[in-house]
Amino acid sequence: MIAALVLGAMVLAPLRAGAEGILVFAAASLKTALDEVAMGYQQETGKNVTVSYAASSVLARQIQLGAPADLFISANVDWMNVLQDQGLVEAASRVDLLGNGLVLIGGAGQSDLGAMQPDVDLSSALNGGYLAMALVDAVPAGIYGKAALQSLGLWQGVQGQIAQTDNVRAALALVATGAAPLGIVYRSDAQVEDRVRVVAEFSSQLHPPIIYPAAVTTGAPENARAFLAHLQSETAAVVFKKQGFALPNG
Repeated sequence: MIAALVLGAMVLAPLRAGAEGILVFAAASLKTALDEVAMGYQQETGKNVTVSYAASSVLARQIQLGAPADLFISANVDWMNVLQDQGLVEAASRVDLLGNGLVLIGGAGQSDLGAMQPDVDLSSALNGGYLAMALVDAVPAGIYGKAALQSLGLWQGVQGQIAQTDNVRAALALVATGAAPLGIVYRSDAQVEDRVRVVAEFSSQLHPPIIYPAAVTTGAPENARAFLAHLQSETAAVVFKKQGFALPNG
């Protein structure tokens, strides 16, 4: 894993040096919305924005290893805290950019399970298959999902039926392709894939708040701050809300 992270950092290194714009490291769940926001920003300003998507844990570790990110957007506060404590992001620039929710998804023919409750027989609903989730001890979506299942008392019964993936979009893909009957993803992820449907929702009380903090990295160019400001604009807010994200003000 360390070798892969180092290689990833080395591959990304030329991106900052050869681009007039900025390099953004962003949680995989942001891809559809952030691609649209970045494209609009480039058309408006003429400045290039390159975005590298992966699990927040992977991106944070790459930054620790020297990857040349100018702006980091995490899917949870913990990984941002790690980088802030190490002086790798500018604390003064940090903002809580977005929020999200958790849902249980299935294929197009999957029956509704309603709100997730302790009496839901999730193991039987899997019908011998696996529950797709991002890595439950490292990736934010997986961490939130595990916490929600533990709060419901359901984790013990399904932990042997979990198909863990590198990031939440990979978990989404397992359900979309039929490789897994059910999966736990963010609400925003479910909106971008026509081959899945939401079969149950998790109350926000079941897991820690889902917050996407954003901050420029230490020594980042001024245009990174300009793009971070754009991410907080009404123009960007329209896109994020359309894609299922929540804004800091609710």
